[in-house]
Amino acid sequence: MSQNLPAIQVALVGFGPWGRNIARNLDALGALAVICDPDPQSQAAAQKQYPHVRVVATRDEVPKDLAVAIAAPAAQHAELAQYFLQRDQHVFVEKPLALHVSECQPLIALAKQKRRVLMVGHLLQFHPAVNKLDQLIRQGSLGKLLYFYSNRLNLGRIRREENSLWSFAPHDISVMLRLAGGVPSEVHATGGYFLHPKIADSTVTHLSWDSGLRAHIYVSWLHPFKEQRLVVVGQDAMALFDDTLPLEQKLVLYRHGVDWKDGVPVPRKAEPEAVTLANDEPLRCEMQAFLDACAGTGGPLYTDGEEGMRVLRVLDAAERSLTDGGIPVALHDLPAERHPGVTIHPSAVVGDTAQIGVGTKIWHFSHVMDGAIVGRDCVVGQNGFVQSGAVLGDNVRLQNNVSVYDGVTLGDGVFCGPSCVFTNVTRPRATVSRRGEFSATPIGRGVTIGANATIVCGHSIGEFAFIGAGSVVTHDVPAHALVTGNPARVRGWVCTCGEKLPLDVKLRSGTVATCERCGGAWQHDGTNLVARENV
Repeated sequence: MSQNLPAIQVALVGFGPWGRNIARNLDALGALAVICDPDPQSQAAAQKQYPHVRVVATRDEVPKDLAVAIAAPAAQHAELAQYFLQRDQHVFVEKPLALHVSECQPLIALAKQKRRVLMVGHLLQFHPAVNKLDQLIRQGSLGKLLYFYSNRLNLGRIRREENSLWSFAPHDISVMLRLAGGVPSEVHATGGYFLHPKIADSTVTHLSWDSGLRAHIYVSWLHPFKEQRLVVVGQDAMALFDDTLPLEQKLVLYRHGVDWKDGVPVPRKAEPEAVTLANDEPLRCEMQAFLDACAGTGGPLYTDGEEGMRVLRVLDAAERSLTDGGIPVALHDLPAERHPGVTIHPSAVVGDTAQIGVGTKIWHFSHVMDGAIVGRDCVVGQNGFVQSGAVLGDNVRLQNNVSVYDGVTLGDGVFCGPSCVFTNVTRPRATVSRRGEFSATPIGRGVTIGANATIVCGHSIGEFAFIGAGSVVTHDVPAHALVTGNPARVRGWVCTCGEKLPLDVKLRSGTVATCERCGGAWQHDGTNLVARENV
């Protein structure tokens, strides 16, 4: 275990039943360095199972240079998370993030202040079936969403530090908020108290959104058999996720519908369609996502502290309703998100009808107008501007002070250096309206535009071209070209990795070159520079 370890090593705090599953996966990923548990029997079991791992009894013995995964009892989550964040350590907390909503915001603020990861263990977010179901909904395969329901039932494990609502429902609430694209406007819950007068063994929680979407969640640890089902009903199709079935049957799509005949609704049934899923263990994916987030190499982290707090607010509303005999509780203090999964700085202005992909970050004093389209995992730097008719693909990076106007289309992976300039008319006058004369400016995927460069409208830039800092582009730029100057001229050719290729400025058909950085082989086909395997 001492060789080829990942850069991020983790201390597991809590070696109980679920902590042992986390330990197994961290160890398989080569990242388990320390196990901490105050119970002598748990310590002995940990040392026997993982003799290569250091076992300690107290949190003070956990080295400060490790990330931390907390799988202690729920009542200790908030205190332990705060302790390790204060020590500048990345923290994963098994759900729930805390037992009180008031404990969440200080943890989120502390993680931001310390620039550390705060991740919550909402496991279903990493299930391939949930990811596929979310994709189907975003693609419109189910049509307008009508209602959800989930059953999470079993005989045991019975808790005494939390009721069945807090033990089982966080998983389904987390998934439903993601699929719905925001939090509900109202929650009410009822329950049964059979083994303890103050701890509900069975609960039914109802969620209502302003859009008309409805959901209910039934959880119990007093049930004769195990059931883990999520049903999503849309206008065009329905989906069933049953986690107790084999992989090839876990997610099934039903393209049922309803026809109206003589004013009477008549069901129209279709054969079920099994949806192909990746054979990935959700907990392994979750732990890998935590390691990637700590290393700064991961994608968007759905289950961060903010997401954990949203789930907790819904749980808190359900608990208040449960305590008051099922009276509905309105979540006026937590309006539905306009752009779920998007980080928007409080100083930024983002239109409600802008289309923005999950994982995108919009920073200080930026403005994204209504109607703008911004892809997934983009960054709009400080003082950025995206006009209503602009289109940004996935993984686009706008550095500070970049404005993207109507008519400009940025392909996937485009990098725009600080203060680079796009125009949309060729002969602007302050007193003459040119809105009907905007010229299209398509920027191909993977293009890099240097700081302070100017792209005159009406010209296209081929994929993976490299525009030098301060250049003024007045003509079309071919794919993979390196251009500099005013006006910009071709000075060479670049690989997809950005390395300059050993090629003459003027290429002849059949010319071949190999990238010295990545080893990619390139050949000119008479029109463009293309990868040799595509010739």
